[in-house]
Amino acid sequence: MIAVVIPTYRARSSILSVLAQIGPEVDKIFVIDDCCPEKTGSLVEEKCTDPRVTVINNPTNQGVGGATLRGYQAAAQHGATVIVKIDADGQMDPTLISDFVKPILSGRADYTKGNRFFNAASLAPMPPIRIFGNAILSLMTKFSTGYWNIFDPSNGYTAIHSSLIPLLPANRIAKRFFFETDILYYLGLLRAVVLDIPIMAHYGDEESNLKIKSILIPFLGAHFARFWRRVALQYFLRDFSFASLCIAVGMPLFLFGLLYGGSNWIVHAIAGTETPTGTIMLATASLLLGIQFLLSFFSADIATVPRHPLHTLLSHHILGAVASCVGIRVARSPV
Repeated sequence: MIAVVIPTYRARSSILSVLAQIGPEVDKIFVIDDCCPEKTGSLVEEKCTDPRVTVINNPTNQGVGGATLRGYQAAAQHGATVIVKIDADGQMDPTLISDFVKPILSGRADYTKGNRFFNAASLAPMPPIRIFGNAILSLMTKFSTGYWNIFDPSNGYTAIHSSLIPLLPANRIAKRFFFETDILYYLGLLRAVVLDIPIMAHYGDEESNLKIKSILIPFLGAHFARFWRRVALQYFLRDFSFASLCIAVGMPLFLFGLLYGGSNWIVHAIAGTETPTGTIMLATASLLLGIQFLLSFFSADIATVPRHPLHTLLSHHILGAVASCVGIRVARSPV
């Protein structure tokens, strides 16, 4: 069973067109009206005659993440195997749904997401500020999630195997602009396989709600915190490997060389004296060794990108136990 979740907010002019383009490969469609001031959900109930469509109304605005997670829960409760999420603004082509579903049903991935950067031609209609912003966000996401093989993390065209829904901490996942990135972070903690699906960018003259200046600092802080939490969980709590040793040795050496060398340079500069050769050598050696160990850590981290889809490894017993705790029904793919 394939289900589609469409969070809606101020999408009255486009939602019916999006619904009309969803093909017969989809069994259920859940439109989540996120307390829309335009009453988009009411419009769908009045004008849409597709029997697959169910409208769910959020009493308060929960952001795209909150609306999507509610749709995930509803789709899982109806026994969906794969749940696709698309936006209601018409920028995502519903005819590509099968491309997102097939890698999951074939056992190649747990989660698929769109990537608008697969070739230069697809970037032509994209505003330059969005290209720059996505490049920065993609780099930060690689550090914080451990998915070094993906790009365009803010892309909201996604599909997920329903067996992962009860494993995601819905109360911790960011509900607004950071949602797409945060769900990748928690999928990374689960060691789920994520696969990029090439898509074309579709943009008109609309202005993006994502303002680089306003979200850059908060996003940097969020990525920094998640990176260190991921390192602690993945390399010290769950396992201790060569990568663990590299960062455990490399970070103290790097910080010591940086702080020791910098503080001594400032002290001697103020005093008008030369910094002793031994101090310079000690600081330089610590910095170089620290950098070498950190580079080795990132090399090992890149090599540990998840390769084995999680949903093919979970047993019925584990799935049933976890799903019963959150009150949903989870389907398994025929792989």
